[in-house]
Amino acid sequence: MRAESRAEDVAVAEDYYDSDDADRFYFTIWGGEDIHVGLYETPEEAIAPASRRTVATMADMMGGAGKSARIVDLGAGYGGSARYLVNEAGASEVVCVNISETQNRINRHKNKAAGLSDRIDVLHGSFDDVPAKDEAFDVVWSQDSFLHGADRQRIIAECERVLKPGGRLIFTDILQTSDAPAEKLQPIYDRIHLSSLGSIDFYDDAAEKAGLVLGPRKVLPDMLATHYGRVREELTSRRDELKGVVSDDYADRMIAGLGAWVDGGKSGWLSWGIMTYDKP
Repeated sequence: MRAESRAEDVAVAEDYYDSDDADRFYFTIWGGEDIHVGLYETPEEAIAPASRRTVATMADMMGGAGKSARIVDLGAGYGGSARYLVNEAGASEVVCVNISETQNRINRHKNKAAGLSDRIDVLHGSFDDVPAKDEAFDVVWSQDSFLHGADRQRIIAECERVLKPGGRLIFTDILQTSDAPAEKLQPIYDRIHLSSLGSIDFYDDAAEKAGLVLGPRKVLPDMLATHYGRVREELTSRRDELKGVVSDDYADRMIAGLGAWVDGGKSGWLSWGIMTYDKP
């Protein structure tokens, strides 16, 4: 992919997540500190505890690489996972790399309030050009972020570059199935300004090309439709509360867009899971 195409891809994501509507929506509705797909015990469970359960499950899946680890969180959002990793999972340090400076400011503020600024660093940057030296981290961590990168092969190669030998890449992502019809997924592609999503086969191939080997994984397609359905329910039921916080136009577009994700999940064209790959 040409450098100018990557730059355009980064700029689109940056403009979106820095917008007032997106920031207020994600922080108010999506789950607060944790803005990723949750692991639900029941379809009616609240979003925040389900989202935090994803973080805890991933932390358990870091394996030996996660003990007293130096971790980089790519697409760190508001930093909820970073704070969990140093407070609960025993990480020695977390470096958050995130494209939205709006989210980064909130992340830094929360780290300072929690007394964690010395253990969590927040950098403005893109995960396809990680601002770190080679072999700098024991764990590369990411949640529902790689879908925003058009050159996902490059992203996986960057993960391998910054991982120490014996380290683990662990991430969640929204995945398209191998037989997913592009025309059915077009509304989703349009929403994220891309022409495709990654798949399990794609990530396995990209990891192999980068020199990584397959680790444990959990493929949990039902969680995708459940999560986006819960977010849509929350947004719909709290429209009056959000008046003056999130624009009506944004809320209308988000409700329609969330419906497309739910339909894709229920139709079997989309999946979601926790993937790990190890660096020998």
